[in-house]
Formats: sequence, structure tokens, C-alpha cells
Amino acid sequence: MNHLAHIDEFRTLLAGYQPSEAAKATLAKTKLALLAGPTSSGRNTIITELLKTGAYHCIVSDTTRQPRSNNGVPVEQNGREYWFRKEEDVLADLRQGGYIEAAIIHNQQVSGANIREIDQAQRSGQVAISDIEPNGIATYHRLKPDTVILFVVPPDFASWMQRLSGRSAMPEEEVRRRLNTACGEIRMALTNDYYTFVLNDRLETAVATVDAIIRQGMVDAPAQAHIRHVAEDLGSAAQAYLAQLLNA
Repeated sequence: MNHLAHIDEFRTLLAGYQPSEAAKATLAKTKLALLAGPTSSGRNTIITELLKTGAYHCIVSDTTRQPRSNNGVPVEQNGREYWFRKEEDVLADLRQGGYIEAAIIHNQQVSGANIREIDQAQRSGQVAISDIEPNGIATYHRLKPDTVILFVVPPDFASWMQRLSGRSAMPEEEVRRRLNTACGEIRMALTNDYYTFVLNDRLETAVATVDAIIRQGMVDAPAQAHIRHVAEDLGSAAQAYLAQLLNA
């Protein structure tokens, strides 16, 4: 298990961390979209399709951990999953306020979104886009209130569970963990009015909807009310399913 050699300094720098004024200025002039959603909602697949249009730049986060490998064969690529960086380099950028946000994860690594990714999108006239955990979205909303923040929702509980189980055989404990997290994420999205909800029933339709919301601001109010109800139903169904697992 890897440990952070400079964990105390990281803790000091990240306590009350704020990006530099230059970083905030870059963020302010760049179109930014964030996709959240419960596990297996399809947000990564939507982003992959949007990237094919050439209108979007995916924000690739920095991390201090090493790339993962399988039997000595790398399964992660620098600049694709993450930018894999030395602790000293990440510390230097943090001191200069060069991250939008960053966090210590499991006391083993530091990961965060570097402003250079936003700058690259801005310079190329693209929309900066990323999938993100709902807990991190509040930071972006505070720094850039006009961020387009989307919450991707599966069409119904049965389809959701089919997508979840379709990834691979998953231990029951992992299913419980993912659904518990998903219930919290759904509650968070429903209680914050800066989310726009997207139903991922058919991928092509979801991609077109997301693109229209981001680039043209096209939001269908009646559809939003319907999708919020779908999200509420998904949360209730997940809670009932979790209770059933506990009582089995």
C-alpha cells in the first residue's frame, strides 16, 4: 500500500484551499459542464459520445498515485484516466493555487482538477466537461455559479439494476455499498436547485439532450418535473431493495 510522503503538507495546503485569482479568472471565462449521477447511470458513456463531436474537452484530473497494472501490464494511460504526477509537482501547483479543487483520498493519494485543463478547453473554444461525485459539485457551483450541472438518471429501477449487474459479477456487499451511496447522491441532487435532470433511457436521446442543455440552454420544465419523480422513485426503490437484502 502506498502512502503519501508529504501528507502533513498536503493537509495544511488543502485546509481551506482556494484557487488563485488567475485560476478563478480562467474558470469564469470557460464554458463548464459537470455530469453527476448514481452508479451505472451512464454519465461516462454520455461524455464519451459528446467528446466525439469535437466540441468538448474532458477534464482529466491529476493524481499522485501510480498507474494501475494487471500482471505487469499497464491498464491506465497518462492523460487518459489521470495525469500521474509526483507529489512535489502537485504540491508546487497547490501552493500557487493552480487547482480548482483537490483532496486526499484514503490517506494514500491526492487527486484534483488542475486549472490547466480548463485553460486548454478555453483556448480551443471547447466546453470543459467532466463526471464528478455530487460532493465535489458544490465547490464548482460556489466558484462558478453558471456551471451547467446535470444529474443523469436511469429510466427505472429494473433497468438500473440490469445495468449495474451487467458490469460484472458483484458481491452483495459491493451492491449494498453502491446503492447506499446512490441513495445519498439522489437525495443531494433533489435538494439542490442547481441540478438539471437528464433521463438516460436511450443513449442517443440522452446525448442529444445533454448537448442541447449545455450548448443552447434548452431545458424542458415539464420534463424536469417528470425526471425528478423518476429519481425519487429510484431512491425509494433502492431503499426498499437494501432493506430486503438486510432482512434476507
